[in-house]
Amino acid sequence: MPGGLAPEVTAPTGPGADVVPDPDTEPEPEPDPEPGSEREVGVGPWEGEWPSGEHWDPELLRCGDRRNVADGFRYWSLEAIVAELDTRRHPFHVAIENWQHDLNIGTVVRTANAFNAAGVHIIGRRRWNRRGAMVTDRYLHVFHHPTVEDFMAWAAGEQLPVIGVDLFDDSVPLETYEMPERCVLVFGQEGPGLSEEVHAAAEATLSIAQFGSTRSLNAGVAAGIAMHAWIRQHASSQL
Repeated sequence: MPGGLAPEVTAPTGPGADVVPDPDTEPEPEPDPEPGSEREVGVGPWEGEWPSGEHWDPELLRCGDRRNVADGFRYWSLEAIVAELDTRRHPFHVAIENWQHDLNIGTVVRTANAFNAAGVHIIGRRRWNRRGAMVTDRYLHVFHHPTVEDFMAWAAGEQLPVIGVDLFDDSVPLETYEMPERCVLVFGQEGPGLSEEVHAAAEATLSIAQFGSTRSLNAGVAAGIAMHAWIRQHASSQL
C-alpha cells in the first residue's frame, strides 16, 4: 500500500534541495461561482482601523482574505504564517518516491500541512503534480533528493529513523507499532509501492489493516492514515 506526498519553501542543510514547482501542473484558477451558489469562504476587507504588526498583509486587509487558512491566520502574510508554523512543527517528516510523476503527491502534501509535519521530501523526480496540494505547499518545507541513497544520507545525518509504509512479508501492523517521535514516514508511489531499496534501508515497514477484498490502499489515503497514527501517539495531548 503505497503512500503519497508534496509542496516547497526553504532548503535543508546537507543533501537535498528545494523542489522546483512544475509550471505545467499548476492548477488552473477556478471560475467565480454564481452569486449565492456556494457558501462564501473567508472574510472581506478589514473593517475599521487597521491593526498594527508586521504579520499583517496590507493587501489582504484591503481586499479581504479568501484563502483556505485557519481563522487565526486571517489577514496574515504567507511569510508570517510559515514562521508561526515553524515554531510548532511536529518532529516527523514525510517522504515519497516519485519515479513516475505520481498524482497522489499533492494529496499527501495537503495532509502533511494539516498535521504540520516538519518537512516533506520528494525522492526521485524533482517535478511533482501540485494540483492536489491546493497551494498548501506554500506553508510547508519541501525538499528534493534525486536518489534513495541521497535521501538516506540526509536521514542518517539528521539521526531520523526511516519508517516505510507498505505491504511486505516482513511488515508489522501500524495499529500496534510504537512510532518514534522523531522519524521520517516514507511512502511509495501509486502502483509499485515502496522500492526495494527503501524497504531494505528502513528501520521498519508498516502495514495498514484492511478488511475488504482489495489488497492495497490508495497512496494518498495510506499516507493520511499513517500520519494520523503518529498524531494519535505523540500529539494527543494537544487535542
